[in-house]
Amino acid sequence: MAASIEVSYITAPELLNLRKSPNVAIIDVRDEERSLDGHIAGSFHYASDTFCEKIPDLLQNMEGKDTLVFHCALSKVRGPSCARMLAENLSENVSAGPSNIKKILVLERGFNGWQAAGRPVCQCRETTCKGHKE
Repeated sequence: MAASIEVSYITAPELLNLRKSPNVAIIDVRDEERSLDGHIAGSFHYASDTFCEKIPDLLQNMEGKDTLVFHCALSKVRGPSCARMLAENLSENVSAGPSNIKKILVLERGFNGWQAAGRPVCQCRETTCKGHKE
């Protein structure tokens, strides 16, 4: 069994600095509101309602990433639960192969807090946002 990864929280200002690293990925687990409200530029979309079955796809797409930052609208339910689900999956499924993921974080106050603070938001409709990262 692999060492378990602890899930912890990160603030929006901390994420602004952290996301400059090519090893960091932002995972948006909101459902349909992502296409309505916009999203954090450069984020990946893995809706919470299908998250469990998408974990293998997520892990494949996160090759080269060592830090994942999860969020939902407020990061009170869906973001933290999906982050924990991934952490448990990584510790239980060593047979799936080694993972580079070392940190799993949850964005405090979620997308709503990010947007309310005037942080960069993208309106594209792509699952993998190619939006710029300021």
